[in-house]
Order: sequence, then structure tokens, then C-alpha cells
Amino acid sequence: MKIIDGGICAANGFKASGLHVGVKTKNKDKKDLALIVSDKECSAAAVYTKNVVKAAPLHVTKDNLKNGKAKVVFANSGNANACAPLGEENARRMCSAVAEELGVCESDVIVASTGVIGQTLPIEIVEGGVKELVSKLSDDGSNDAADAIMTTDLAMKELAVEFEVGGKVCKIGGIAKGSGMIHPNMGTMLAFLTTDCAISSEMIKLALQTATNLSFNRVSVDGDTSTNDMASLMANGLAGNDEIVAQSEDFNIFSEALNAVCIELAKMIAADGEGATHLITCRVGGAKNELEAEEISKSVISSTLTKAAIFGADANWGRVLCAMGYSGVEFVPEKVSISFESDAGRVAVCKNGCGLPFDEGDAKAILTEHDIIIDIDLNAGDAECTCWGCDITYDYIKINGDYRT
Repeated sequence: MKIIDGGICAANGFKASGLHVGVKTKNKDKKDLALIVSDKECSAAAVYTKNVVKAAPLHVTKDNLKNGKAKVVFANSGNANACAPLGEENARRMCSAVAEELGVCESDVIVASTGVIGQTLPIEIVEGGVKELVSKLSDDGSNDAADAIMTTDLAMKELAVEFEVGGKVCKIGGIAKGSGMIHPNMGTMLAFLTTDCAISSEMIKLALQTATNLSFNRVSVDGDTSTNDMASLMANGLAGNDEIVAQSEDFNIFSEALNAVCIELAKMIAADGEGATHLITCRVGGAKNELEAEEISKSVISSTLTKAAIFGADANWGRVLCAMGYSGVEFVPEKVSISFESDAGRVAVCKNGCGLPFDEGDAKAILTEHDIIIDIDLNAGDAECTCWGCDITYDYIKINGDYRT
């Protein structure tokens, strides 16, 4: 497996485009419609936010994907179409408009939205941009599509890999957005993935659920889980491999590649957290089982006090141990070791549940780097888990204090 160029269009038979039509009214330089189209019908699946309040596009997409097939992803930014008048009607109008222009069935469209909650989607503006959006479809359109789904994101998030299944070279590409309202069980994030590997809808669903649990559900920026989260995967089979229809060695190879793409996209989301200056990786080892390691790691990356300490380059390991303690997992504090690590070095700050002497200057230098690792050893078993987050800064408040207005 290796990383390749092309993003969402890296896999054979996929084109994409992005366009500004006016859903975003404050900045006309920012694209607000994204389109991804396969040359042929795909096996498809999606996973969604666990928030009880779900945006209209999620309900429509769930309905469209009942047959496990899709050919198109159509998304807008600037308006969430959540808790809004005419929500499902407008989501279906999005499907209808793009389906008519492309000559496909409405049920073949995965539809998604992101942006401000509670405002009516300006559907006429969206419909008015469909013809031009379709005309701009390109093999090189991944960058435009990735740009068009951004809201408060500062960086585009796209990645592609190639790997071999059954003697055939296959590719997986993806784009994602997410910066705020990010918490395990997804976040204010969208992720669209494509592959030319031949794989059934049932196997895609299984692979995507697993990949999501290992990636997007292990990221937290601010503790808020959104109404619009969605990750979808379409597979058109143009790589020519024998279709993967059951768990097998080929399925494992596919899943490994999908996991790698989703994990890297998840890390990009964490690193681009609203106002963030640090990517935090929390590794928990020595656990009795992976679930307990995951719960502890999630608790640490979600801790506001830990995030604030990292922002201040303060090696306040007590906040880490405290967050571990309210994770709901039973462990022996007197066995815990904690270290901080970055490209500037590594410093052990806690052993057997007690503080160790360390040089504050060295610790500050380590925590001043962008990528910070919090390394925890429970000394209770062999299981481990890694989750990702970011620091919390003054800019997070500035961004969200007047997000709607």
C-alpha cells in the first residue's frame, strides 16, 4: 500500500467538481457546492451521527441507500439543512436536480449538507448551480470538491492510496471536512470515500463501520457531536478484481487500506480543530482490553483542562490522570505511567501514579511542538488504543462566539 495523488478522483472512473453559487453569502471566494460522480453504478454504504437530532440529508441518504447502490455524492456547505423548514423536501430537491442533469435515478444520490443549523436551505440557488457544477466535473476535481465542503476548516483534507487485491491494483481516495463540533460518534464532519475495488454493499458496510470506529470515532475537538455527520463509501469495481463478497484475505487487505485513509483524514480533522495550535495524540497501552484503552484515551483527548495545558505548553500530567479517572474504566492508579513526547524529545512525568522530577524547560520545549503525544501505560495488560484531539485556544471562543451572525 502506498499514498498516491488524486484524492477523491484517484480511483478509476470517478470525477468531481466544486463551485460557489451563493449558499455562503459572506465570502464569494469560497466554494459551497461539491459533486462526486462515478462512471458506473457503485456498491455503497454510509454511517451517520449518533445524535438523536439528525439533519434532513441524512434521512434522505439513508432512504436512498436502502438498496446499497449509489452513483453520485452531492453536498453543500454554508447551510446544514438541519431543523429547518422544508428540510427533507429541499434535500430531495437537491437529489432531483443533480439526477436530472446527470441522467441518473434520484435514489442513486448521496446528499449531504454542512453549515448553520435552523435556517432554510436556499434551494433555488443550489438548483441554479447544478448545470455549471456538472459541466466542471473533472478527473482532477478532488481539490475543488474538498474545498467546497469546508466551513470553518483552514485546511483541505484529502488522501488516496493504492494497494493490490487478487493481482489487480486498486485505489481508495477520500476527502473530508471538520474543524469544530467534533467528538467521538463522529462530529461536524463529512467524509466521502471512493474506490475502484470490486466489493459488495454488505462488505462495504462492514468495512466502513470498522474504519469509522478506528478513526472518526476516535477524534475529539470540543466535545460536541453534530447533527450532520456522515461518512460514505462508493465502490465501482473498475479495478477488475474478483468481487469481494465475504470476509477473506482480500477483504482484510481492502479494510487495511480503508482504515489507513480514514485514520489519516481523522488526524487531519483533529489537527485543524477550530483555533487549534497542536495535534494531540493519546496512546494508551498496557490495558486489559482495547475498549477500556479507547475509553481512557477518549477521556483524555476530550478533557478541556488537558487541552488548555497543552495550549500553554504546561506539563500538567495531573490533568491527564484526572481525566483517566472519570473515564468510567476501572484501573489501578498506582500502576500508571505517563510521558509527553514530540519531535523535540520525550519526558517521563509520572510513574506508579506519582510525579517524577523533570526539567520544566525541557518539558516546555517538547510541548511547544505542533504534534504532541501523551503516552500512557496502565501496566495491566497487552491491549492498546490511540485517539486524537487538539488543544483549546482563545481563537476557539472567537470563532464560535459569533458563528451564526
